[in-house]
Amino acid sequence: MAIFIYTGRDQNGGLNQGEVEAIDQSAAADILIRRQVIPININLKSEHGSAKSRDIQWSLWDRRVSLDELAIFSRQMYSLTKSGIPILRAIGGLAETTTSKRLQVTLRGISEQLERGRTLSSAMHGYPKVFSQLFVSVIHVGENTGKLDEVFLQLSKYLESEQETRKQIKAATRYPSFVIIAVLVAIVILNIFVIPIFAQMFKKLGADLPLMTQVLIASSTFFVQKWPYLLAGVLIAVFGTRHYLKTEQGAYRWDKLKVSMPLIGNIIERSLLARFSRSFAMMLRSGVPLTTALNLVADAVDNRFMAKQIIGMRRDIEKGDSLLRASHSSGLFTPLVLQMFGVGEETGQVDEMLTDVADYYEREVDYDIKNLTARIEPILIVIVAIMVLILALGIFTPMWDMANAYKGK
Repeated sequence: MAIFIYTGRDQNGGLNQGEVEAIDQSAAADILIRRQVIPININLKSEHGSAKSRDIQWSLWDRRVSLDELAIFSRQMYSLTKSGIPILRAIGGLAETTTSKRLQVTLRGISEQLERGRTLSSAMHGYPKVFSQLFVSVIHVGENTGKLDEVFLQLSKYLESEQETRKQIKAATRYPSFVIIAVLVAIVILNIFVIPIFAQMFKKLGADLPLMTQVLIASSTFFVQKWPYLLAGVLIAVFGTRHYLKTEQGAYRWDKLKVSMPLIGNIIERSLLARFSRSFAMMLRSGVPLTTALNLVADAVDNRFMAKQIIGMRRDIEKGDSLLRASHSSGLFTPLVLQMFGVGEETGQVDEMLTDVADYYEREVDYDIKNLTARIEPILIVIVAIMVLILALGIFTPMWDMANAYKGK
């Protein structure tokens, strides 16, 4: 939960100022209206500073809490809350048993906040590096509806599904990554150690060299003599790219490029849509308002390009469009998925239909990932073949020419 500083007017027109705790500015405005206060200005208060500073300090020496650890924590909290154990006691017990040092310190901090009378969602909000806004918002809904155990179960299933998808993508890209790294290492070794030896040999023999051989020798000479400039260029390119990707424009363009890349772009897009659908279904099932859920899910997809489309869906719904029409305008979904959205709206079971959509996309991603290696292998073979062909033409051709000339004599 966030704390907002507001300025408003009461029923008598008097100026009213204070603080309100809510998920976002829209929720804060709703709370003020229910209090019969017309909001004029609502700004986020920079609270939880100490917690955030501790969070930043930990990130310098401790690893982040993984999805596996969060999933285990959620499932343990589900079991404990379902058994009727008080939240404070459950958090304190898990703080002593968890193997993650960062999660242990976080849970101890949350326990201190609970002892001071804060809610669980408010205490978790002070640790944004550990608990995402989506996680905190779902916990807040569970507190208000009295279904905290069910919410923890939903979170554990969501996190487990997310982690499984990431593992599949890593497994599929591991083999191509190793091959590409091996090719790059081979190129460096050839330019430093192999080609210079042949260049000296050809120079002593005084033979006329083919164009491909001259290109190889020139590139090797440049690589050996100008390697400090090459290294500096690579470092500048890497750090410059990283700096650009941290900007709003750079991050947006990179996220847009990822979903349009050949071979893997379609997989990334479907994976993000599966994440969107499952997160959205979980939020609606927990009782989060539709527009608020879209705001939170836009952050959960972790892709600025797709987040912009989702925010566009929220604006269309706020203008009075249905979920089906807003989804169609976004251009994110296939006609089959749009039909499922339409059925969900007609039957009043949007959350169940979104779960089916998530299952559909996850099956598609699983199938594509299994075939990804088979698709990439021919490309890798062609790359290696071109590399071998260049070496054959550049190194062995002049040797064959010299051998034929020697036989002619």
